[in-house]
Amino acid sequence: MPITPINAPAGFAPEIAIAYAAADGSAQLVTPAAPLPIVQIPFVPVAPLAGFAATGGQAGPFKAQPGRPVILTLSGTWTGQVSLLRSTNNGTTKLALTAMGQPYGVFVANACEPVWEESEADAALYLDLAIASGTLSYRLGQ
Repeated sequence: MPITPINAPAGFAPEIAIAYAAADGSAQLVTPAAPLPIVQIPFVPVAPLAGFAATGGQAGPFKAQPGRPVILTLSGTWTGQVSLLRSTNNGTTKLALTAMGQPYGVFVANACEPVWEESEADAALYLDLAIASGTLSYRLGQ
């Protein structure tokens, strides 16, 4: 590591470093010998949930790999509503997503965006499709 000389008039050199909490709670500086601890999540391909809908119904399940964003793509010429549902008991109970107690994951137009990041390995996502007219193309993938 190069030595930085301290020159007058300051007489000091402020250091800026990144630190994290060590096991004992003390600050551990990030150095080549003590790199920032990270968790690597191996990529496991997940088959997307994709299809077309011209009427109402549900599509799924989509079992997302935990820790990676789920991308929803809705396209076509359609009217209606698409809602994202989640289940932790193999689809027996499907609950609409909420954020701060308000509906979340409800779409009435074409979209292509990250909509969820799962943290439970056994959870599954579903699409509740209420198509009033036209044909919707949908895809949930990672």
